[in-house]
Amino acid sequence: MRDEISVFGQVMQQQGLHAALEYLNSRTPHRYTGLFRFDGEVLRNEALFDRYQPAMRRGDDVPMAVTYCSLVGRQQAPLEITDATIDPHVLGLIDTPVISYCGVLVRDAQGQPFGTLCHYDMQRCQERTTDQPLLEAAAKLLYQQLQADRLQPSTLPEH
Repeated sequence: MRDEISVFGQVMQQQGLHAALEYLNSRTPHRYTGLFRFDGEVLRNEALFDRYQPAMRRGDDVPMAVTYCSLVGRQQAPLEITDATIDPHVLGLIDTPVISYCGVLVRDAQGQPFGTLCHYDMQRCQERTTDQPLLEAAAKLLYQQLQADRLQPSTLPEH
């Protein structure tokens, strides 16, 4: 586990946030791995890796009510769903095309819920539950990287 966190941290430092999400995604059967931010009634996508469209860097923002991320935020605990069409804990609870989901809470510097780090897919996926500790460790590092990136001055030329 320590080795995976170390590799994850190196990838993020050397190649950036998107490459770090790609590394996490390479360890799961899910199509998507994303970092999301809670913003009232909206779940904002901060960064996304799509296995079938690796050049995509960000997904759409969505209403909080149609996301499993909202449950992670409310419960402040990891959530794993192998098949939402038959899981009695979530069946009929959230109206979304997502079938498989594995997410952890991302906390801000004060320990408050910031958002989620998750793998998800519109197909049934069997998650490797041994990766959940890695997701939890990665969530903290990703939040720190996201904040550092926001503090960096823009490199775009001024017009």
